[in-house]
Amino acid sequence: MTDTHSAFDVVIVGAGPVGENVADRAVQGGLTAAIVERELVGGECSYWACMPTKALLRDAAAIRAARALPAAGGAVTGELDPAAVLARRDRFASGWDDAGQVEWLNHAGITLVRGHGRITGTRTVTVSHADGTTTTLQARHAVVIATGSSANVPPIRGLAEVAPWTSREAAAVQAVPRRLAVIGGGVVGAEMATAFSALGSQVTLVSQTRLLPGVEPFAGEQVTAALRAGGVSIHLGVDAVEARRDDSGTVQLTLSDGAIVEADEVLVATGRTPNTKDLGLDHLGLTPGEWLSVDDALAVVDESGQPVDGGWLYAAGDVNKRALLTHHGKYQGRALGDAIAARARGENLDLGPWGRHAVTADERATTQVIFTDPEVAAVGLSADAAATAGRKVRVVDYDLGSVAGAALHADGYRGQARMVVDDERNVLIGFTAVGPDVAELLHAATIAIAGEVPLDRLWHAVPAYPTISELWLRLLETDGRDR
Repeated sequence: MTDTHSAFDVVIVGAGPVGENVADRAVQGGLTAAIVERELVGGECSYWACMPTKALLRDAAAIRAARALPAAGGAVTGELDPAAVLARRDRFASGWDDAGQVEWLNHAGITLVRGHGRITGTRTVTVSHADGTTTTLQARHAVVIATGSSANVPPIRGLAEVAPWTSREAAAVQAVPRRLAVIGGGVVGAEMATAFSALGSQVTLVSQTRLLPGVEPFAGEQVTAALRAGGVSIHLGVDAVEARRDDSGTVQLTLSDGAIVEADEVLVATGRTPNTKDLGLDHLGLTPGEWLSVDDALAVVDESGQPVDGGWLYAAGDVNKRALLTHHGKYQGRALGDAIAARARGENLDLGPWGRHAVTADERATTQVIFTDPEVAAVGLSADAAATAGRKVRVVDYDLGSVAGAALHADGYRGQARMVVDDERNVLIGFTAVGPDVAELLHAATIAIAGEVPLDRLWHAVPAYPTISELWLRLLETDGRDR
């Protein structure tokens, strides 16, 4: 075994979008950075999540949009071609080749070290390579854990033996199954039920809870109704308790209510687990396989809330469980890279609310788009979350289909929007919309929440007519200007 040694200002374990952003901002701040990756540079989002899954969904969404207009719908002939959809998906996943991402790292001045990284000492990461050699990386200032998360597979009797899909297999599928069972009613389960139903699968979805439990109930209800109208069989409030594959290859799922679901493949979409099992965290008194707790500066802390081993270890992205969303992980990465560079220069960090090195949006303005049919867009607190937090709020709802721009957008447009307003400060703290193409409404709400813009000022943000954004005027009118 050959061991080589190298020193850098920052060593990042994990070359997904989060790690890339930490390294990029650190280098822009004048530091040197090495990034360790055992799989593909670009991570889950590039190859098995955000990009390929949205490519699976987009063609069907375009056809639905065209068919919602009489003339355009009449011009749409034939059915969706699954092979063409998968081929486009392959392009967005770069054929599972990370050469382009590696080229970006080189251009950005970031050193890539391929292999499995483990913490072996203070500010020390040892990388094991495929050829049996190792490289020891010494960090002068910081080590960052940005290893993300993986699909959680629940302990259902017999499930492992039927070789279930996780989100990775679903995103990289090479053939569309005739029948697909989905276990889990969260974002992945709902999106993949939407995608595979459109691609021609007979889809059955099983969920312990209502569909999309993390968003406003009305949004989940509209998605549930649309999936059922599209032929998806949905079982809510039940568990899958047993799975087995018979001699013909058919999987039989037994549900807690005694029902039997038959499918050719089973997709498990029941949450995530942190990729922290084999990182050497036990050397620092941390428990491998658990989420990492962090302070306001994203430094890893122990059970008492104190930074471990003097405060050189950080965690960004999914592993700290602040917001399991790629864009929020990248946001953390940018703030952390800037913070590490500032500390290296001896500067104080700006960690107050909305400060340059703070990650306030993780708590106050978490954004999410769910690319189901219809789409769901949400930012900030739901009404229930605000009530649980003890906030005094008022809730304003509006029928999106009543907005002139929405009626022009699609015949029979159906949707709903809600804003959650802090009653004491008269500022927006939450927004949710469900309906066709509502994703593009989201950033206006995000800016209003992050900027803490009083509703009195929002009256002067005049929406263009006739657009779906006229919704904002209708929400303000419903709320009442004389409050």
